[in-house]
Order: sequence, then structure tokens, then C-alpha cells
Amino acid sequence: MVQHIYILTGASKGMGLEMARQLLKASNRLLCISRTTSQPLADEAERAGVALEQWSANLADPAPVAQSLAAWLTAMEPAQVASVTLINNAGTLGAMAPLPTIAPDTITQAITVDLIAPLQLMASFLHATSAWQSGVNVLNISSGMSQRAMAGAALYGAAKAGMDQLSRCVALDEARRSAGARIVSLAPGVIDTDMQRELRNGNSVLFPDRERYIQLQATGALTSPSEAARQVLAYLHHPEFGSEPVVNIVGKRDMLKASILA
Repeated sequence: MVQHIYILTGASKGMGLEMARQLLKASNRLLCISRTTSQPLADEAERAGVALEQWSANLADPAPVAQSLAAWLTAMEPAQVASVTLINNAGTLGAMAPLPTIAPDTITQAITVDLIAPLQLMASFLHATSAWQSGVNVLNISSGMSQRAMAGAALYGAAKAGMDQLSRCVALDEARRSAGARIVSLAPGVIDTDMQRELRNGNSVLFPDRERYIQLQATGALTSPSEAARQVLAYLHHPEFGSEPVVNIVGKRDMLKASILA
């Protein structure tokens, strides 16, 4: 049976969990990589008759995960794959505070999870699928903080800016190959997740933009994880995907809405 393969990190909660749920379709095979597995997701997959694997892994130590992913892909028969997509969604804020006040181990862990892990997973994924004739895609979940500088956001902002630049460079590499992968770093907008709660509960002295995030919730400006997942996956499956290496979903919502109505 020809299948669409999806590898999704950070799939145990928030938008990642909602993306996993929305990808539970008969034509798909899904590998979720998170610190914890989700029994409700496993139950949903069983009811839907969808092939689902969940790996419990800590992306603060990404090398073994990248090696396992390469082995998992190498064991597949490419002729049975219609498309294969890596979605780097896992992330951590680390600490929203001036850089000199952040503990060295917090800096190391945040940069590793937010940037080094996606880089290593991409490297293994692209190497393992380099000869595949099926559609190969990488979707990196970025953030508006990659472009908008804020006091107290150096750690997270730098990691996401690095992810954007990583995507730009790898997209150029892949464009040189006849069957190169499509690479996109996508900011999904402001979403009602645990990460948003962390921002609202932060120290306003260390993170002066805290009030902005409080107001976003108070005015109903946050997108639900389910709707954010729908928008992200709609863009992933849109013909435009891959035409720009760095995208903000906010600028694509009208296009996506029109394509759904059509």
C-alpha cells in the first residue's frame, strides 16, 4: 500500500498533538517523537486503522534520535511511499530573561532542543531519503520571535532565527538537486498553548513584553491549537509549499481560506 509518511516531533501536546490527530488518515503512516507518548492518540489511531508509532525521546540529546530516524527510514521500501515529510515542531522557551541571567545549562538545553535537534534530524532525514523519487518535505515550525526582537527573548529568538536561516540555506542546497526536498520554516501565529501561558506568567521585569501576551489572550487573539494545526497542515499540502523558505502563516490565511472554499 502506497502511503504518505509523516515524522512529527513535539506531538504529545498543543499544536503538535492536534497535528498528529489531524494526520490520522488511512493513507498516512505517522511517527511521533516526544518526551512522552499519548495513549489517547494511540487509541484514536487504532480506531482509525492508521499506522502510528510513538517514540519517547529527549531531544536535548538529539544524536541518538537522528540515528534511529535514519535507520527507520532506511528500512522502508521507497516505492511504497507517495511522500515523506519531517515536521520539526518540538520546542522550548528555555528562559525569557536577559541573557546574562540565564544559567549555562538552560542555554545549552534550549538551543539544543530548538535548533540543534531540528538540524540533526533534517540531516539524517535528507540523507536517508536523498535517492527517493517520492515527494520529500521538511516543515520547521518557527516563530514570529525569529523576526521580532524583544527584550528578554534572546535565547528563543536566536534559536528560531537560526531555524529560519537553516531552512533558507538547505532550501538552496536542495534546489540544486533534480528531486530536491521542499524546505519551509513556518511561523504559525500566536496559539493558545502552554508556551503562551509561560509567556503570560513570566516576570515582567525580565520580560517586558509580558503584558502584550496577556492582552492577546484577553482580546481573544489567540488561535486554538486545533485551528492552528489545520492552518499549518493546509499550507503544507498547498501547491505553494516550498516556493518560499520562510513563511508567516498570518500572511497566508486568506489564500488558505480561499483554497478550502474552492
